[in-house]
Amino acid sequence: MTATAPRLGTALTRLLLVTAALLGTLLAGAAPASAHAALTGSDPRDGAVVATAPKDVNLTFSEQVAMSADSIRVLDPAGKRVDTGEIRDLCSGSVVRYGVGLRSGLPEGTYTVAWQTVSADSHPIAGAFTFSIGAPSQTSVALPDREPGGGLVGTLYGIARYLSYAGFTVLVGGGAFVLACWPRGAGVRPVQRFVVRGWLTLTAATLVMLLLRNPYTGSGELADAFDLGGLKSVLETKTGAALISRLMLLGAAALFVAVLFGTYTRRTDEKEKKDLTFGLAIGGTVVAAGIAGTWALAEHASTGLQPGIAMPVDILHLLAVAAWLGGLTTLLVALYRAPGIERAAVERFSKVAFGSVVVLAATGFYQSWRQVGSWSALTGTAYGQLLLVKIGLVAVLVGIAWMSRQWTRRLAAPAEGETADDAEADEADEPVEADGPVEADGPVESAEAVESAEAVDEEQAAEDVEQATATVDPERAAQLARQRAAVAIARKKRDRDADPERTGLRRSVLTEAVVAAVLLAVTTVLTSTEPGRTEEEAGGSSSVSGSTAVPERPVDIRLPFDTGGVDGKGTVRLSLDPGRTGANALHLYVDRPNGRPLDVPEIKVAFTLKEKDVGPLPVLPDRIQTGHWSASGVQIPMPGTWQIQVTVRTSDIDQTTIDKNVKIG
Repeated sequence: MTATAPRLGTALTRLLLVTAALLGTLLAGAAPASAHAALTGSDPRDGAVVATAPKDVNLTFSEQVAMSADSIRVLDPAGKRVDTGEIRDLCSGSVVRYGVGLRSGLPEGTYTVAWQTVSADSHPIAGAFTFSIGAPSQTSVALPDREPGGGLVGTLYGIARYLSYAGFTVLVGGGAFVLACWPRGAGVRPVQRFVVRGWLTLTAATLVMLLLRNPYTGSGELADAFDLGGLKSVLETKTGAALISRLMLLGAAALFVAVLFGTYTRRTDEKEKKDLTFGLAIGGTVVAAGIAGTWALAEHASTGLQPGIAMPVDILHLLAVAAWLGGLTTLLVALYRAPGIERAAVERFSKVAFGSVVVLAATGFYQSWRQVGSWSALTGTAYGQLLLVKIGLVAVLVGIAWMSRQWTRRLAAPAEGETADDAEADEADEPVEADGPVEADGPVESAEAVESAEAVDEEQAAEDVEQATATVDPERAAQLARQRAAVAIARKKRDRDADPERTGLRRSVLTEAVVAAVLLAVTTVLTSTEPGRTEEEAGGSSSVSGSTAVPERPVDIRLPFDTGGVDGKGTVRLSLDPGRTGANALHLYVDRPNGRPLDVPEIKVAFTLKEKDVGPLPVLPDRIQTGHWSASGVQIPMPGTWQIQVTVRTSDIDQTTIDKNVKIG
């Protein structure tokens, strides 16, 4: 029984639907994007009670950040701003510290410090904490629930980021496929349109990211996308400069595409065409590397360990991805819309894909070591878990590619009694499928007429054309000529679908393209996720088992709870600073399942050192604001593995106790 390949419209529709569904799942299920930089300290500290009003507030970060006039705001208990608005750069050596002065004569009470900035790898970060002068007090300050870079603007920015990667992949990979594997494809309209759409997608996505950059890192309001003052400030940042550079390089890329699909296709002299191929290859590589560099210069590769090595490696990684996945999708279009593609072209792409995989493996290994840093971060951080998913998808893709290679070898095997050169020459003589449906007047123009044209006798059609010409009926002659063309196309499609080798290759490549689209989605999410090495160094990751190692920073743990009543589910975030023997500051944050603060009637903490039969030592924290409790001077008398018990009461009758073992030095 003859295998039949799916029609292009149906196949591409399925590809887009699957991609959209899986991308939506990834974006919806992923945690809010964290950034490379993290707040590592403050003066005054979070929850501190100071005797006299400080002259300023200082913040210390793990990595370099970009500060603006409103990056640090200090609010009094009534919500009125009491800072001077002048950000001071206090950085020294490897210490990244910024401060803001306070007005004199501040009264007693609880003050809120709200900060928002952009890390060196382009992602927005924000946070808030409180300190008190004299004694804690009630505060009317309502902290924003919106995560930095979240909301509608964050969603649109994430979609534009994904489309920019996809456009780059199609543009660079499609051009490389034509030049390196299938020069005749430069004259094929479906391939031309596919690559041009890649250019348009990358250009449009870059413009959208440039407009959304101000609200994405600031207010989160979509209307601010058209704020000219905000756009000007974006252009002065590293990310803004990278986006503008990308647009300029896309102008050069447009010239490359015009020459490739114009002058290049009209060259008939072999020497001239060879020289033009060399020039396009060099120029295209330079432009492609430049566009890839706009990502490397503004994101993870530009910060952290060994940026001088990481940025060139990142450029190579992006180029290898484009050559493999972009070439793969261009091959898919050619297999469906240009069945006359030479067998040798498929073989050449197979070699290009293999080389790309080798480069991906080498550069990916270095990037993984640099961004993850440890085995625990590979499984215990969001970045490491996404990286494992990416590695799994690459393994699946390589397996499917191996199947495609088997189909390619079958295609490449010449028939009995036919030499390889003859087979290649026969393929080169095959006509390229017409671009789009054949149009005709009257009933012959309908889809049903085109599909039933296979049953029309070609010789009779020729006689009808001659008869119509003889009777001087040009309209009828043109109609029958189109009918004859429809017969030829239908017959060619039938012969194409009867080729099991090509059918198998098309299906295999289509499967590769679906997996590649999902892989690109995972990569997009990965680029906006805090690297595992940074998360562990900042003390953000928690132990999978019941205890943790002795920390170098405050003890931070998360304890899910469920009291069984209304609003009975949530998470307690506990911080013990400095996490050593002696006096400690304790902070408790109670969150709903959606991450918003939850106000509960009562929360208690107890510390027990079972190995020394010490405790439980009770602690009754004070409520600071909605979802935030604090206690100062919590005494830890000796080092050891302490059991921290937290009792949460959500109503008069609903409460639960949760615990965790933590090593305190």
